[in-house]
Amino acid sequence: MPEARLAAGIWVSAYLARLGLANIPAYVTARGDDSAGAIAVKCARLDGQADLWMREWDMDSDTRPWVRTQSGPEPEIDAAIARQRSRDPDLWVLELESRDGTTLLDQDGLF
Repeated sequence: MPEARLAAGIWVSAYLARLGLANIPAYVTARGDDSAGAIAVKCARLDGQADLWMREWDMDSDTRPWVRTQSGPEPEIDAAIARQRSRDPDLWVLELESRDGTTLLDQDGLF
């Protein structure tokens, strides 16, 4: 039986609250489908560089961990996000600002 999944809108609200508690500024730059939209997290490092995080299926562990799918100049990350949004209008896009690249996505217990 497949694992129950948390609705995207609820996950986004909880993640934004958690980032707020850690004093990490974060914004929803594109709102996706509340129940089943995929989520992209852009981490702007405030030096012109950024990282793009997405959940990807890991067949070996049968899990969907957060994976840094791209790093580089912020305009390149923005272009990658725009391409993904053009193919998937239900995609949520969150942008956070963290000089050291902290996203809290790699912490245990994050949904």
